[in-house]
Amino acid sequence: MTDQKIRFAKALSALAEYYGKELSDGVIALYWQGLSQYPIDDIEAAIGRHLQNPDTGQWMPKIADIVRMIDGTTQSAAAMAWAKVMRAVGSVGMYQSLAFDDALIHLVIDDLGGWHGICQISEAELPFLQKRFETNYRAYRMRGADVPPHPRYLVGISETLNSANGYRSDPPRLVGDLAKAQAVLSGGSNAPRLPVHVAHSSPLVERLRLIGRESA
Repeated sequence: MTDQKIRFAKALSALAEYYGKELSDGVIALYWQGLSQYPIDDIEAAIGRHLQNPDTGQWMPKIADIVRMIDGTTQSAAAMAWAKVMRAVGSVGMYQSLAFDDALIHLVIDDLGGWHGICQISEAELPFLQKRFETNYRAYRMRGADVPPHPRYLVGISETLNSANGYRSDPPRLVGDLAKAQAVLSGGSNAPRLPVHVAHSSPLVERLRLIGRESA
């Protein structure tokens, strides 16, 4: 048993004892399966926050309760991710390639037609784009670790034009937490993803894909 798993078992056993519960080895293994993707420090901190929560702290937390304490709700996470994208649209723009500190942002923007289209959407269409972005982001977030490989970074117009003409481009700009953005960049894939089926695409998504092609 790894040190991480030993710490986890001790923390969960202490938590169960506090609530007067008994946990079988099978239940501890189930909690571990649901939470092992998180650092043990984050899990222990989340348990502490749950204990102090006046609304839910009187009950033994389920896996979802601990995840919520670590990540927040999917709705709030999606809203914060959208705000981060909008800040990057204003500060980085569509010409520079970039890598966010959240791999799910790469997946969602790729689904919506790419960085070019996101940057060129009209103000009137922004509310519809935001809703689509947040819906897709929440869907990926709820899948936990079961998400497809993400693009290493989002390609800007300058790199698209330079590649077509045989020129090199500047490395992607890192957005957000630099260490996490570098991890997203290093852990991503260069392989093209399967396109979204037209039957599952909204008119806005198709417009974004057209914008992306026109920019290229």
